[in-house]
Amino acid sequence: MTSSPRWRRLLGVGVGAAALLLAGCTGAVGDPLSDDSVEPGGAAEAQVAERSMFPRLSHAQWENTVRDLLRLDDRPGLSASFTSDPLGGVFDNNEAALQVTPGLWGDYQRAAEELAAMVAADEGKLGRLLPADLPVEPEARAQAFIERFGERAFRRPLTAEERAAYLALFHRGAELFEGEDPFTAGVRAALEAFLQSPHLVYRVEVGAGPAKGGLIPLSGHEIATKLAYLLWNTMPSDELLAAAKAGELSSPEAVRAYAEGMLEDLRAREVVGAFHRQLYDYKMYQDLNKDPALFPEFVPEMGDDMQREAELFVEHVVFEEGGGLTDLLTSRTAFVNDHLAAVYGAEGDFSNKFQKIELKEAERSGLLTRLGFLAAKATARQPDSIHRGVFVNLRILCASLPAPPDNATSLPPGELATNRERVEAHTGKGTCGASCHGTLINPAGFAFERYDAIGKYRTTDNGAEVNSADVYTLGGQPRSYADAIEFSQLLAESREAHACYAKRWIAFAEGRDLGAKDLAFLSELAEASRGGASTKELILRIVSSTSFLARVPAEAQ
Repeated sequence: MTSSPRWRRLLGVGVGAAALLLAGCTGAVGDPLSDDSVEPGGAAEAQVAERSMFPRLSHAQWENTVRDLLRLDDRPGLSASFTSDPLGGVFDNNEAALQVTPGLWGDYQRAAEELAAMVAADEGKLGRLLPADLPVEPEARAQAFIERFGERAFRRPLTAEERAAYLALFHRGAELFEGEDPFTAGVRAALEAFLQSPHLVYRVEVGAGPAKGGLIPLSGHEIATKLAYLLWNTMPSDELLAAAKAGELSSPEAVRAYAEGMLEDLRAREVVGAFHRQLYDYKMYQDLNKDPALFPEFVPEMGDDMQREAELFVEHVVFEEGGGLTDLLTSRTAFVNDHLAAVYGAEGDFSNKFQKIELKEAERSGLLTRLGFLAAKATARQPDSIHRGVFVNLRILCASLPAPPDNATSLPPGELATNRERVEAHTGKGTCGASCHGTLINPAGFAFERYDAIGKYRTTDNGAEVNSADVYTLGGQPRSYADAIEFSQLLAESREAHACYAKRWIAFAEGRDLGAKDLAFLSELAEASRGGASTKELILRIVSSTSFLARVPAEAQ
C-alpha cells in the first residue's frame, strides 16, 4: 500500500513540515517540576547547555519502541534496511548524527504500513494491543483506543486537536481497507499514521510552561521519556507514564528515587553494557587475524568469546559489585571459557561455558590487561604499541591527539629488534613523531609490552627481556611505572581518567557533545567518581541534575 501521503495531508506530517509541527506542539502535558526544583537564575542557567528540543530516536531505540508499543514478543528487525546513520562521535545516540533524511522518512513510512498490516491481520497481535476494558459501543470504543494508544505512542496525552484528527482517520479505515472489519480497519489506519508521526520518531522536549530562572523545566512526561530512553533504551512503560501523570516525577529527588528502581530492571544492564561496548569498542575484537604458526591456540570464535568476557566483566563490576571506573581499571575478576583460560594460563578445568575466576595479581589488572583489548590492538604477529597507546589516550583519558600525517608509514621489519625498539626507532626521540608519540602515545602503549599479539603474558621478546617501564604525565606530574599493572593503578587514581569517564556518561545520557556550560557539572561528577562513586551513582546524579531536567529556552540558543 502507498497511502502514506494521504496520512500526511490529513495530519500535517511530512519531512519539511516536521520541525514546524513539533515547534507548535502542545503535548508537554503532566506535572512540571516544582518552582524550587530548578535553581533560579545564575548557577543553574550557567550549567545547562543548549541541545535539540527534538532529538530523533536511534534505530535501536525505534526497534525497541515499536516492539513495546505494539506489545510484540521481539524487535521487528525492520531497521536493518533503514538508511544508516553516520557515527556522530563515540555513541550511536548522538543527536548531531540522527537526522531524518528523505530516504529515512520513506523507510519509516514503509515500516509503518508493514507493521500496521501485520497487526491487523493477526487476531492475537491485535488482541494484545487492545486494552481489555475498551467500551463495546463502536464510537466510544474508537475514541478510547485513539486516546490510550496515542498516549503510549506520543509518550504523553493527546491534545484535543490530535484526538479529533486521529479519530477522523480511524473512521476512514473502512473506506481505505475495504473488506476488513470496520474496527480492525480503523486500528490499521490509525497505526499507520501514529507509527510515522514525528511525535513518535522524535523525543519532543518543549518543556512545561514559561521559563523559570532562565530555564524551562521539562514536563513529567518528558522526564519519563528521557529516563526510559536513557535507562531502558525504549519508550516509557505504562507504569512510568502513570507516574508522570500522577506527578511522581516532580522533583530531582523523586526522579532519582524512580531511576534507582529502573536501574534494577534487566533492561538497564543492557544499556550500561551498550555504553561500555561503544566506549571500549568491542566490535574491534571481531575478525582478528593471527599467525597460526605462532599462536595455534587462537581460534576464530575467540572474537565472540572476548566480547562476552568484556560484557560479563562490566556487568559484574557495575551491578554485582556496585563498582565504578576504579574497579574497571583494577579488578582481577574475569569470566573465561576454555579458549580464554588457555591464553590467560588459568589453572583448572574449563568448558565452553563461562565461569568466574581471579587472574594472577602479577599479570593482570582491569580491562586494559584483558585479551580483547590486547589482541585487537595487535598485528598478526606483534603487539601494536602505537594503537594501544592511542586507545588509552582517546578512550580512557580523553586526551587530544592530532590526526596522523598523510605520509605516516608502518613499522619497519627489524627482525633482530624487540617490538619496543622498532617502535622507538620509528616514532621515538629524534624522529618527526617524537612530540606526540614520545610523550603521549608511546609511553601509554609501552606499558603493555608484556602482552603479545593475542594478549598472552610474556617476559621476553625476541630473546630480550621485555621493557614495559615508562613515564606518563598525570595531574601535571610525570608518573613512572614498571608495567601495565602499575600504569592501570595510576590511571585509576588520576583526575584525567575519571573526568573522561564522567564526560562520556554525560554525553551518552544527554545524547550530545558537551559544551562549556557542562564543565562545572563534569568537574563535580569526575571528583565523585575519583572519590569512589559507583557507575550507578554517576547515572543517578546525572538524571537528577538541572541539566537533565530542564532546557534552555529556544530563543536563547
